[in-house]
Amino acid sequence: MKRKIWLLCLISLLVNLFMVMTALAQTDIEEHRDCRHCGMDRKAFGYSRMLVEYKDGKSVGTCSLHCVVTELRGKKSDDVLAIKVADRDSRKLIDADKAVWVIGGSKRGVMTARAKWAFTTKEAARKFIAAFGGSISTWDDALAAAKEDALPKAR
Repeated sequence: MKRKIWLLCLISLLVNLFMVMTALAQTDIEEHRDCRHCGMDRKAFGYSRMLVEYKDGKSVGTCSLHCVVTELRGKKSDDVLAIKVADRDSRKLIDADKAVWVIGGSKRGVMTARAKWAFTTKEAARKFIAAFGGSISTWDDALAAAKEDALPKAR
């Protein structure tokens, strides 16, 4: 009997921990509802949102990689603690440099003509590519492409 009670307590604790972690994962939207650079609603664009965390404890929420490029312009890379991006499917924030990025394809991007999407797994990225096209890339490639796309076009 004691074993059953202990097991029920453990299961209850794990369920509660999961609920708390899920709630905490979305606090960036409440803290930064609108994109600092373009004003877009980060909840509505939760699948492309990003969060830049600085070493001084401050953070900046953006709607997309395009606005992260704007945020980082003129900043020292030493000041940045982490850059997080939403997994396109689950909308959970993950480390941008650990994400599997897809560049291009027919699915319209956010704040860019050349879409850049982040996924937690290669399997999810490949599934997306099968439906919409594009190619698997790294964080460095996605960031370089976003910087290139943000440059003013010569006429």
